Amino acid sequence: MEDILGVSIETITNNALSWAKQMVVALLILWIGMRIVKVMIRGFNKAMALRNMDPSLTTFLESLLKIALQAFVLIAAINQLGVATTSIVAVLGAAGLAVGMALSGTLQNFAGGAMILMFKPFKVGDFIEAQGYSGSVKSIQIFVTTLTTPDNKVIILPNGPLSNGSLINYSAQEFRRLDWTFGIGYDADLDTAKAIVRELLESDERVLQDKPILVELGAMADSSVNLTTRAWVKAEDYWSVHYSMNENVYKTFNAKGISIPYPQMDVHLHK
Repeated sequence: MEDILGVSIETITNNALSWAKQMVVALLILWIGMRIVKVMIRGFNKAMALRNMDPSLTTFLESLLKIALQAFVLIAAINQLGVATTSIVAVLGAAGLAVGMALSGTLQNFAGGAMILMFKPFKVGDFIEAQGYSGSVKSIQIFVTTLTTPDNKVIILPNGPLSNGSLINYSAQEFRRLDWTFGIGYDADLDTAKAIVRELLESDERVLQDKPILVELGAMADSSVNLTTRAWVKAEDYWSVHYSMNENVYKTFNAKGISIPYPQMDVHLHK
């Protein structure tokens, strides 16, 4: 049998057939593997839907899972062709480590965004206080969370510190407790003042009457007798009740002759 460049035709034919078989098997692995990935992704989406997971989180995790599975199938197909995938994995690992170190802060925010979307310490529309800022949550993105302040400023907070730090969610509970301190003069009638404050609270339909209302002497301060007052309202009524109660108490105290003292000091002169 004739040779080609010193290699017999039979050897070339056998090698070609062997490589063709490997190619066919590799293509089958790639074709079947990609379809299995699609089935797994559909199953993942159904599982997330049954758990009522946030759509943003589902999309985010779906992308990560799809990339990881497709990479695994591709490496398996390349390995079938006889290519040493150990070196490829090592190079990819080293590149990933270098990129990870360069983008450590970004990756921290990335992980923080995933944690926020998964555990939901707050949601869009909630009023929160965190990292020295407070405002309504406008959007929760993978890397940052955007707040809108009451005076319409936009605050952008990185998700890394936001997910690891302390925060206050003022919208998490349906009801909130309001606290006031109303000062009256030492010459004012304590029982009358307490009755006025309690009547104002009981007559306000926004104040929850099935929860305790407290009006008690809280402290005898330098210039006033302070009434500690507490009542419960729905979260959305918090500030409206707070301001209207301050105004109503002021007007009613004046009308009923309950003195609201100014800071004062008694000076005694001795000859």
